[in-house]
Amino acid sequence: MKTVKVSGKTIEEAINEALQKLGAANKEEIDYKVIEEPSKGFLGLIGTKPAVLEASVKPDPIEESVQFLQKVIRDMRVNVEVEVNKRGRETEISLSGEDLGVMIGKRGKTLDSLQYLVNLVANRHSDRYARIVLDAENYRERRQEALELLAERLAAKARRTGEKVILEPMNARERKIIHAVLQEKDGVETHSDGTEPRRYVVITPHS
Repeated sequence: MKTVKVSGKTIEEAINEALQKLGAANKEEIDYKVIEEPSKGFLGLIGTKPAVLEASVKPDPIEESVQFLQKVIRDMRVNVEVEVNKRGRETEISLSGEDLGVMIGKRGKTLDSLQYLVNLVANRHSDRYARIVLDAENYRERRQEALELLAERLAAKARRTGEKVILEPMNARERKIIHAVLQEKDGVETHSDGTEPRRYVVITPHS
């Protein structure tokens, strides 16, 4: 990380000098530490001291998260490529390659864990929250479609049998998909029960 030592008549002037030397657009992009406060000296003339700062560019949260992910991939010794796509305020990191099954894990648990860690890395130094979605060849879209079909099928079962149906434990995002699909459906209602990480959805029939 490049660090520069700069000075100016005022702290603001020193910050502007740092921005120029670091190639940064504004002071939100840098970290700086005041080494010496400016002083005017006797009669504003004798013994005048400039402000002295030490400054460096803040690490890019997306770059940090990608570097972390690539290290994980190397350590796992899998053949997987990483591609970054920015979508407004959200960033998608997409994985592709021969060993995606290892990265996804059973019902996406490994992928979810990696997504959690990647977001931690991205936001450990950032003032503004960066949201990163980690996907693997549209796994999340395919998983959502499968959950929507599952919700419809189990809701029909609950209506047919008149008995509640308990789904397997799911993470909060997947439970939300089930609730969203069935919230407007006649004859059933849903709620979550249990404690994390084994919280699950219950589908209850009603007249």
